[in-house]
Amino acid sequence: MSSSFRSLPVVPLDGGGPALRGDCANCFGLCCTALPFAASADFAADKPAGQPCGNLQADFRCGIHARLRERGYSGCTVFDCFGAGQRVSQETFGGRSWRADPGSAQPMFAAFPVVQRLHELLWYLTEALSLPEAESLHPQVRAELARIDGLAGGTPEELARVDLAAERAQVNPLLLRASELARADAPVRGKRRDRRGADLLGANLKGADLRGVDLRGALLIAADLRGADLRRADLIGADLRDAKVAGADFTGALFLTQPQVNAAKGDAATHLPAGLERPGHW
Repeated sequence: MSSSFRSLPVVPLDGGGPALRGDCANCFGLCCTALPFAASADFAADKPAGQPCGNLQADFRCGIHARLRERGYSGCTVFDCFGAGQRVSQETFGGRSWRADPGSAQPMFAAFPVVQRLHELLWYLTEALSLPEAESLHPQVRAELARIDGLAGGTPEELARVDLAAERAQVNPLLLRASELARADAPVRGKRRDRRGADLLGANLKGADLRGVDLRGALLIAADLRGADLRRADLIGADLRDAKVAGADFTGALFLTQPQVNAAKGDAATHLPAGLERPGHW
């Protein structure tokens, strides 16, 4: 997975702090080593956690970066670590690679997925801080940003003790309230506004008016969203794998991430929120 997002911009936290987009040039190929993957439509081979991918080169770059999809590694083109890779590599372990210091390998590989999840929370909180409708919540959001950032900057031993489920549970009500405030003025016109966790696998939603709809955790795998209006829809945790989003309007969609966008099938007419990039494979 290393090098898949080398061209993407980094997104700093409000007022400074860690970047929240992968910077593979400053990472020791952690997504290619720490994480497991299984032979499937997304990966051409099995790889256990802690074992370097066979395509990882000595300089921690991907040897088939330009041909990942044609070589059966489309899952690599979807993944983004939210900046956890460079933080763990350069901050947590002070720039010592697991190859140069083999004793750091296992602690580094264990720290990476924890920081990745914490950085994902930081991404959501940073977006909540950008919502003018949720201005009344901004002091609480800033406090949570500082707290989660502090956890992500912990030592390997401290990171091993982080309860990710508890952290998500603490942050989620704040994100939900920010979403409600941001979606309050979205037109309803009789549509179902709450589709949280809905099973919309393969659903025909072509041209649908989904403005302001709560699609948190919705299963939208292979759904037809071509030309759909998803402005101000809450998409946190929605599964957009292979969803057809050609011509869809995600302008101002809430909590949409680059991995979700990368997993969908869009085109030049798909409108994305500021800060997200159109995938090269579209």
